[in-house]
Amino acid sequence: MSIERPKSTHWADITADKIIRERGPKDHYTCASGITPSGTVHIGNFREIISVELVARALAQKGEKVRFIYSWDEYDVFRKVPKNMPRQELLETYLRKPITLVPDVLGNESSYARKNERDLEVLLPLVGIEPEYIYQAERYRSSRYASGIRTALENRDVIRRELDAHRTSPLADDWWPASVFCTACDRDTTKVTGWDGEWGLSYECECGNRETVDLRHTHAVKLPWRIDWPMRWKEEGVDFEPAGKDHHSEGGSFDTAKLTGKEVYGHEPPVTFQYDFIRIKGGAGKISSSSGEVVSLGDVLEVYQPEVVRYLFAGTRPNSEFAISFDLDVLKVYEDYDKCERTYFTKPETEKAMKNWEKQARIYELSQVREVPGAMPYQIQIRHLCNLLQINSGDIEAVMEYLGDISEDQVAKFRNRAECAWFWVKNYAPEDFRFSLRDPATPLPAMGENERNAVQALGKLIEDTMGTMPEKEWSNLVYDLMVEKGIESADFFTLVYKALIGKEKGPRLISFLHTIGKEKAAALLK
Repeated sequence: MSIERPKSTHWADITADKIIRERGPKDHYTCASGITPSGTVHIGNFREIISVELVARALAQKGEKVRFIYSWDEYDVFRKVPKNMPRQELLETYLRKPITLVPDVLGNESSYARKNERDLEVLLPLVGIEPEYIYQAERYRSSRYASGIRTALENRDVIRRELDAHRTSPLADDWWPASVFCTACDRDTTKVTGWDGEWGLSYECECGNRETVDLRHTHAVKLPWRIDWPMRWKEEGVDFEPAGKDHHSEGGSFDTAKLTGKEVYGHEPPVTFQYDFIRIKGGAGKISSSSGEVVSLGDVLEVYQPEVVRYLFAGTRPNSEFAISFDLDVLKVYEDYDKCERTYFTKPETEKAMKNWEKQARIYELSQVREVPGAMPYQIQIRHLCNLLQINSGDIEAVMEYLGDISEDQVAKFRNRAECAWFWVKNYAPEDFRFSLRDPATPLPAMGENERNAVQALGKLIEDTMGTMPEKEWSNLVYDLMVEKGIESADFFTLVYKALIGKEKGPRLISFLHTIGKEKAAALLK
C-alpha cells in the first residue's frame, strides 16, 4: 500500500533528520546502544535498544546506510549479587572481578554475563531488532584500546578538570583516568602508582601484588565509564546514542563525556535524546537489574505480540514515562493497536482525517517487525478471543476451527496472539474475568423448581431458535421467557451464569450464548 503523504513528524524521523543535518553527508551513520549485563536485561533497558532501532530504521528508510551497534559492557565490575540468583555465597566470591569471569549458575553458558547476553540476543530478532554486537571484554582483553587508554593518561589533567567541574569535591591528587584488574586476584582492588609516559602503567593491589603492565599487551587495564564512553564514540565513529535521564541529568555522565570526547579524543559528541523510565503497572519505583526484581522482554512477549510491543514504544515519545501493564489494561493496549492498524488501511477522505492518519500510519509502520503488510491483516477483538479460548479450555486449534475464516498466511500471527491471550488469562487476568464452562455431565447448581424450569426452558429456546434470526431479535425472545416465568432479569442472568460457568456474572449473556454455540449452550442448560 502506498499513499503520498507529507513529511513525517514522528520523533524517530525528526531525530533521523537531525542526525543527517548535524553530522553531514556520510558513507554510513553509526547508531549505538549498550549495557552492562549485571543481571537480567529488563524492559527498561529495552527502551534504549528499540529507541535506537527506530531511529536507525528511519535513517534507512530515508535511503541512508546505517550501522547499529550494541555493546555488551561485560568487562565492568561485578558489584552486587542479584537477590534472585541461586548460590549466593559462590557468587559473592566474584565480587569486584569483571562480570565476564563470573560463572553461569543458571545454565551452561561460559559466564554469568554471557547467560544474560544470550537471553536477550535470542529475543531481539522476534521484535525485528538485529544489531551488530560488540563484546567489550574481548576488546579490552586483547588490548585493542591501548591507544585510547594512553590518550586518557596523556590528558589526565584535562579529564580531571572536566570531571571536577561537575563534582562537589575535587578528585584526589593521586587519581588516574584508568583502573586495573589485578593479574593475581582478578579484582579491581588496585591503585595506580605511576605511568612511564608511554605504555607502562604501574599499580599495587590490596592482595599484595605489585607490577608494571604494558598497555599494548595486557588484559588488566580499563577506562572508567565516564572516559570509556567518549573513547568508544571515537573508536566506533558514533553519530547517535540516547541515554536515560540519570545519564542526562546536569553534570551526569553525558555532560562529562561530551567534554572528554571533544577535548581529549577530538570527536564531536553524538546526537542524543533523553529517554524516561518505564513502570510496571501495579509496581513502584525504578526497575533494577542488580536487584533481580525485574520484568524482562521475554516476560512482556508472553503477553504481547511482537508488533504490539513495538507499538508501545513507537507510539510513545522517549522522554515520556509510561507503564507496561499486565492487568485489564492489556485489553485496551491490544484494542488501541488494532484501531491503529485499521486506520492505516483506511484511505483518508478529509484533510483533518489525513493529519490523524499520518500520525497513526507512521506509528503502525514502525510497529511492524519486518515489512508492512500489503493488505489488512486478520483481526479478532482481544476480549472475544479470550472468551473463545476459555470456552475451549485454551485449545487454539478448536478456536480457529470455530472461526473458520483464518487464511493460511494469517495462521502464525493468529496463533501468536492466541498464545499471548491465553497466557494472560491464566496468569494475569482478574478473577472475575476468568471462567470455564461447566461439565454438562454434572448436575445443574441447586435452584428452585421454577428457576430450574426457566433455565431448562432457555436451553430449549436455544436449541430451537438461536441462530435463526438476528442476535438482537432473538434477545427479545429471552426477555419474553423471563416475563413468562416471572423472574427478574438480574436474577435470571445469575441463574444462567451459574449453570454455564459456576459464577454469578460473566460476559454479556446473549452474545456469550452465541459464542458458546447452540449445541454446547443447550446441553449445559437443558
